[in-house]
Amino acid sequence: MLHIPALEKLVHELSRLPGIGPKTAQRLAYFILKSNETYSVQLSESIRRVQSEVHTCPSCFNYTDRDICRYCTDPHRHNETICLVEEPSDITRIESSGAFRGRYHVLHGVISPLEGITAKNLKIKELIDKIDAGISGDAPAIKEVIFAFDADLEGDTTSLYLAKILQGKNVKISRIAHGIPMGSDIDFIDDRTMNRAMENRVEL
Repeated sequence: MLHIPALEKLVHELSRLPGIGPKTAQRLAYFILKSNETYSVQLSESIRRVQSEVHTCPSCFNYTDRDICRYCTDPHRHNETICLVEEPSDITRIESSGAFRGRYHVLHGVISPLEGITAKNLKIKELIDKIDAGISGDAPAIKEVIFAFDADLEGDTTSLYLAKILQGKNVKISRIAHGIPMGSDIDFIDDRTMNRAMENRVEL
């Protein structure tokens, strides 16, 4: 206990951030406290601005400060391919590869029964509506849906669920390959990763 209510409150709020434990939260709180008042004002102003100016894109549900995000309005991207991601931050990682030029759709989570997250909590209905609009001719036809989820139980569960409900929609369904990372030593690869690598092998 710090026995200073205001400081304890700051530590508590910082510890709620992903990847920030109590000790790290306390170090951050003391850093903020030691910094001059200008930094504290700038930090609080940055938080206020991001809350007031940034919202989800009504088309793909990525974060944006525009009416429609730049990925949805870019005329040079392909409409027939949609990449499904768990969170908006995943888009940045995919874009940095330069390997994808289609559209995105953010689910804002994956199915996780242990955390109480079901399909109804995700942007799945909106995805189906988008595909159906393409089938009816009210929007560009979608030919392929790519699942870009983590290679874990939740990612697998979400992929299986989506693959089932997308049956009969006349769209190709694919998932990003998982396996041995570039530059890795095969001696240090775990069994599950090796299994994925063998399953996702490619012909040369």
